[in-house]
Amino acid sequence: MARHVVGLASAVASGERLVAEVAGRKVVIFNLGGEFFGLFNRCPHQGGDLCLGRTTGLVEAGSEPGEYSYTRRGEILRCPWHGWEFDIRTGKSRAEPGRIRAKTYEVEVKRGAELFDGPYQAENVQVKVEQDYIVVEV
Repeated sequence: MARHVVGLASAVASGERLVAEVAGRKVVIFNLGGEFFGLFNRCPHQGGDLCLGRTTGLVEAGSEPGEYSYTRRGEILRCPWHGWEFDIRTGKSRAEPGRIRAKTYEVEVKRGAELFDGPYQAENVQVKVEQDYIVVEV
């Protein structure tokens, strides 16, 4: 699979997202506490732009009646068209996780120096890499 540099990791703050065109596809990159995840920008239900969806968490029942907790804050994405919810980490639908999912893409953060090392040698020029970049594999 091909790898594509889509931007600076520092440009996407924790809890934020970046929409990038990668090999002709719109991909939404999410930063969840320094971990990056990619979803195809199209809801599998009826094609809504997932990049416009709200992020939320899960309300889970506690061990006693009336007891609950709010977990996974910012890790669930709600489609703006019909409210279908997807786990940003896995792409799985909250309604039918075994059957419906948003397409996911592998995302990693690489130092600039790692991206440009190769088997070819040419004239040496002093280069300093100061930032990390987001790389998407499609």
